Amino acid sequence: MELTTVWFALIAILWIGYFTLEGFDFGVGMLLPVLAKDEKERRVMYNAVGPTWDGNEVWVLVAGGATFAAFPEWYATLFSGFYLPLLLILVALIVRNLAFEYRHKGDTDSWRARWDRALILGSWLPAVLWGVAFANIVAGVPIDATKEFTGNLFTLLNPLGLLGGLVTATLFATHGAFFIALKTDGDIRHRARALGTRLGLLAAVLAVVFMVWIQVRTGDLSSAVAFVVAALALVGALIANQAGREGWAFIGTFVTIALAVGGLFLALFPDVMPSTTDTAFSLTTTNAAATAYTLKVMTWVAVAFTPIVLMYQGWTYWVFRKRITTAHIPDHIAHTGHTGHAAVTEHVES
Repeated sequence: MELTTVWFALIAILWIGYFTLEGFDFGVGMLLPVLAKDEKERRVMYNAVGPTWDGNEVWVLVAGGATFAAFPEWYATLFSGFYLPLLLILVALIVRNLAFEYRHKGDTDSWRARWDRALILGSWLPAVLWGVAFANIVAGVPIDATKEFTGNLFTLLNPLGLLGGLVTATLFATHGAFFIALKTDGDIRHRARALGTRLGLLAAVLAVVFMVWIQVRTGDLSSAVAFVVAALALVGALIANQAGREGWAFIGTFVTIALAVGGLFLALFPDVMPSTTDTAFSLTTTNAAATAYTLKVMTWVAVAFTPIVLMYQGWTYWVFRKRITTAHIPDHIAHTGHTGHAAVTEHVES
């Protein structure tokens, strides 16, 4: 296998890791005003993702860096052509991250409410725009002979792109609901399960339409298999959720997102950015790649450091694996809006 193919596959894996892990983080933020009925329940939702959200974001940084190093032409065309939506995503992620860090630094309800709104907006916007971006990347965009994107923002807001945004938003919301059901107990757990079923049914309908559209437009047998198994995994997740098996429900949406993203990359290969202007102008794993020496050095670096990163992140999830309830949020923390890290630590050690 050529190193260009290896790095295309590795970049796909990085995006799968990002969407499956950060996806439930987005979902939790998106559902904050729906699931949490009081300050203690809001603290429970923050604490559910508090120990891991920043580690989950590392995946997108590595994916962007790997694209820059392995496929510089792809990176240049993508980031210049998709500049505005990617800038909006970046700003939303910054605002969202600030909400995690600054919400507890004020003691008033209005202060906490403003940061809650920042978290909600900072979760919804990337959840939608990532879907819009990837739908356009796979389906193709206008690119000229100089590898320049010749469209604009409205070019990306086409029916397929908007459908892709709805699919990622509903899938992430379902993923987040199942995560809250898995990580909490009490009333919020039951509300998350009920909401997860409703969101999952909506996501299933939208996802099937989207995957069929992509498959007809640019897919092959491998992408078709990935999409079919992704759909079956989502059905399995909904069945498990109805049976009260939150762990299997969460695994089901995890597999759904992983295979759906994998199917998009399979449908894309060997292109990395197809051109709708002329297929001869398309960026491929060959004409967009870095030099063979660069790819060889990158491969050895990845072999050395990837296992370390995976083991560390896996250890983090293991340490903070137990359920969180409102009983773990002391009254003074709920009143003052503290981060609740002490409550989480107490819970994990108990």
